[in-house]
Amino acid sequence: MSRFGPEVELDEPAFIHPSALVHGRVRIAKDASLWPFVVIRAECGHVEIGEGTNIQDFTMIHVGFPEPAIIGKHCSVAHRCVVHGATIGDNCLIGIGATIMDGAVIGANSIVAGGSFVTERTVVPPNSIVMGVPAKATKTRNNWIANRFNASIYVRNAKAYARGEHRAWHGTEFQAFAKTEMDRLKRDFEKENGA
Repeated sequence: MSRFGPEVELDEPAFIHPSALVHGRVRIAKDASLWPFVVIRAECGHVEIGEGTNIQDFTMIHVGFPEPAIIGKHCSVAHRCVVHGATIGDNCLIGIGATIMDGAVIGANSIVAGGSFVTERTVVPPNSIVMGVPAKATKTRNNWIANRFNASIYVRNAKAYARGEHRAWHGTEFQAFAKTEMDRLKRDFEKENGA
């Protein structure tokens, strides 16, 4: 794992790629993962990366002035994203190349489509699908199962990378895991929502 400054708190992350750069007051929770060339900076305020959340290749996370950058539990922030002083709720998927600006809030269980630009102070309700430049909520749908599934397979992948294994999504063992995990998530969702 990369060496970070004294204010970086690592709470048993699953994997941090050696090329990741993390500076300032940053907390990375259990089973989270940082992939190649992630940059996180917190010269003021702080950054939080929630449990089981994956921050994918070439993503940049920076605080606003004075807003912190907070990413909830079980989120996927895909390749080449920018999160700048924004808050992302639990169980969200931020698509490839999306930008989320200062003071924006993405509600839980939402999807921000790839390439979207979420302007400053935008508030997205939970269970939204957001897209465009500037981004707008275009649909309402609870994305909890799909987003949690994506995050859970990334936790599995991160633990494999930590062991030096780079093909965790290949083969019958992964197919069996994926089916079992999807079934478990559906049961959990039904239990939580009284379905």
